[in-house]
Formats: sequence, C-alpha cells, structure tokens
Amino acid sequence: MIFETKPAVVGHRGFGAGRPGGYRENSVESFLAAAARGLSWVELDARRSSDGELVIWHDPVTAAGEYVGGRTAAQLAAEGIARLDEVLAVLPPQVGVDIEIKCVIEDATDPAPRRTHALIAQALRTWLGTRPFFVSSFDPSLPLYLAARKDEIGDVPLGLITETNFPAEVAVSAAANLGVDALCVHTGTLNLRGNGAGPEGLSADRIIAAAHSAGIEVMAWAPTPDEAVLLAAAGIDAVCVDDVPDALSALAPAR
Repeated sequence: MIFETKPAVVGHRGFGAGRPGGYRENSVESFLAAAARGLSWVELDARRSSDGELVIWHDPVTAAGEYVGGRTAAQLAAEGIARLDEVLAVLPPQVGVDIEIKCVIEDATDPAPRRTHALIAQALRTWLGTRPFFVSSFDPSLPLYLAARKDEIGDVPLGLITETNFPAEVAVSAAANLGVDALCVHTGTLNLRGNGAGPEGLSADRIIAAAHSAGIEVMAWAPTPDEAVLLAAAGIDAVCVDDVPDALSALAPAR
C-alpha cells in the first residue's frame, strides 16, 4: 500500500502549482510549507541538468527561457532551481515524496549512464530507507526500467501518469499490464460531470474499482476541493492538489 490515509492529500509541486501562499512551485520553501500544513506526501518534478544532476523544475525551460538540459546544476541553482538532493535533505523524513520524472529527448540517444532513468535509480539507491518514495512518469519505460532494478533500489512503488482526458479504459489496462503499483490520472479522466458518466460510459467509482481489482491504487491530479470530495466518495486513494488548505478542509469529514 502506498497511501495509508484515504484519500491522501498530496501537495502538487509542493504547496501547489504556481505561487499559492507566495511559495513558488517546486521550491524548497514550497515543500516545507506543505509539510508545515501536515501533509504526509508531496509531489515534485525531477529532470536532468547538463552535468547529470537531478533538479526540481516542471517545464523544459527556465523562467528565462533557457533549456534546463543545457544548463549545469550550478547555473540552474543561480536561477533558483533546486537539486533533488537539496530538497530531500531538508524535508522532514515522515513526508513521502512522489518523484515525477520528466524524461527528455536526449534519453533516446545518450549513453545509458547519462539517461534520466539511470540518474533516478542512483538517487533512489542513495536515499533508500530515508523516507517513503513513489516514482511516477508519463514515460512508461521509466517504471519498467526501475522495476527491473528493485534489488538495487528497494521495493519503491512505481506509477504511470496519463494525460488530460486520456481514455480511462486504456489507462487502467496500461497500468495493469505494465505491472505498476499506481495510476496517476488527470481529474478529467475520471468523468466527474453530471451523473458521473463519461463518453466511455464509465463512472469514476467504476474506473477506480477496476483499478483496485487489478491491485492498482489511483491518484487524481489537480482536482479542485469540491472535485476532491467527489473523488473521495468514489474511492480514490490520493488527490494531488494545488489548493492545499481548502482541500484539507473539504476532505476533513472523509479522512
């Protein structure tokens, strides 16, 4: 089991995407703010720098428009972009970290040790046993790569992320056949509209139940507080939210 409290509230990029509460997303301050509100999990975006460090940044380019993969970790630090190790060193150990891996086009051609896959495996070996981890990616090759190395990195739960409005039946089937532990879907995939039935005729509770029957936990990303309440009623395991305070308040009766 990944998420013990149902539904777990996961801080999206720390205290939320953008600058909620004045904390810039994916910054050390944002993660510490989420921890201070009592969250047991935060989500962060990790991608590689030109010198093989994992840094915490969502977009492929910096705020100044420079390609992250073409800048060293030191250059990125000068622009306020933290290293993964820096965040893990200061975040309280009871806070679990969902590391969303942003693979890059160079991962198709660079030598294997330079690829993002190898870098995250090394990070997990380094931080093994220090806190709960969950690793997820839109790239299905990433969980497959890590699953083949569980003797090195430990039994870290792995997840597949699917895009906005990705078909639910494909998402659940893909997650089950990849053998991942969790499926991370956009709220739109779960068809929270009207009577809850989407174009495939699948309601949120049916989608979640199908995943659970396959042994897969489900996390929805970016629901509003009101949507989080509906998802909790449908049996969701975790919600990755941008409005941490209001989501906690809205879900308090369900947790």
